[in-house]
Amino acid sequence: MIVLDTDFPKLKLKNKLLLPVVQGGMGVGISANGLAGSVARLGAIGTISSVDLRRHHPDLMARTDKTRDKALINEANLIALDREIRAAKDIAAGNGVIAVNVMRAVAEYAAYVRQSCESGADAIVVGAGLPMDLPELTAEFPDVALIPILSDARGISLILKKWMRRKRLPDAIVIENPQYAAGHLGAAGLDSVNDPHFAFSVVLEETLQLFKQLGLENENIPLITAGGIHSPEQVRELFALGASAVQLGTPFAVSTEGDAHINFKKVLTQAQPEDIVTFMSCAGLPARAVKTQWLTNYLDKEAKLQGKAGPKECTVGFDCLHQCGLRDGIAKAGQFCIDTQLGFALKGDVKRGLFFRGSERLPFGNEIRPVRELIDYLLNGILPAPLVSV
Repeated sequence: MIVLDTDFPKLKLKNKLLLPVVQGGMGVGISANGLAGSVARLGAIGTISSVDLRRHHPDLMARTDKTRDKALINEANLIALDREIRAAKDIAAGNGVIAVNVMRAVAEYAAYVRQSCESGADAIVVGAGLPMDLPELTAEFPDVALIPILSDARGISLILKKWMRRKRLPDAIVIENPQYAAGHLGAAGLDSVNDPHFAFSVVLEETLQLFKQLGLENENIPLITAGGIHSPEQVRELFALGASAVQLGTPFAVSTEGDAHINFKKVLTQAQPEDIVTFMSCAGLPARAVKTQWLTNYLDKEAKLQGKAGPKECTVGFDCLHQCGLRDGIAKAGQFCIDTQLGFALKGDVKRGLFFRGSERLPFGNEIRPVRELIDYLLNGILPAPLVSV
């Protein structure tokens, strides 16, 4: 039997009963068909990140790598997204759920959502902004689960009230704590990332109260906690607080099946606490990553770059973000091309890459292990046999 089992209650999403583990969406290309399909095959939720997936397809890169034709690049990314979803579903073999993570902050958000639905994704997960219009965008696909990522009860309240007017409810809600998560964080600025009101205990309690106030307590909307989760003890504690599942990013990114280069995985697994920093992304959001050579150099000159920020032509030929600190000259945001730096990381370029990572220790330390062992450890407390040196 391929699918894993656990004594924890199953996560109910639409008409499926799933393992209560979600693999987070990680771009550029970190979570593609290989990782997402492998997680779903075990009976959990595997997530493809929709951002710039053409980088996994040599034929599409050959057509677009040197072009400045935005329409051609966008078309290639939609073709890549379709391929990745279909490939992931083939790997899953009917098990679990294949979700697609779409950042609300990207310019092609609506196109990615539509393509995901048309290509057969089971769920759409949206973070980096409030997806107020997601019910309208997916109205023709009622069987696709809709899952917003939010960080506090205020954001959850805004989404619920807006969606209720559209006669739609989230099929689940991811509650991501910016104090621990990787990549883009759901906080207004660097000074609020560690705010106590983001604590899981606070947000879970406030959200359950919100459900009662809105008459939704019987809708059984699953709450999925994300950010810094790395042990079965944490999973039990979160379930006791009212969570229905847990979402992890970095531990899946460094798994055997992770779609990134081995150097990417080594950078993440070998990072020490003092190597992990929080800074402003060009998306205008706080972000967390490993302080590698490129990031160190960038942060050293960040203030100078922000001081002379001004609108400029996109260096890679397409507007990947609705608002970009570098392109639009937004001084308080990051002054770099995030797609370029994340693309280097995907390929394992340690000197030039931007390597997103959560703040907490990893379940298996610096070891790279299969997703099956990770899920089995989190849900069943089963530690795998020690790795044998060759």
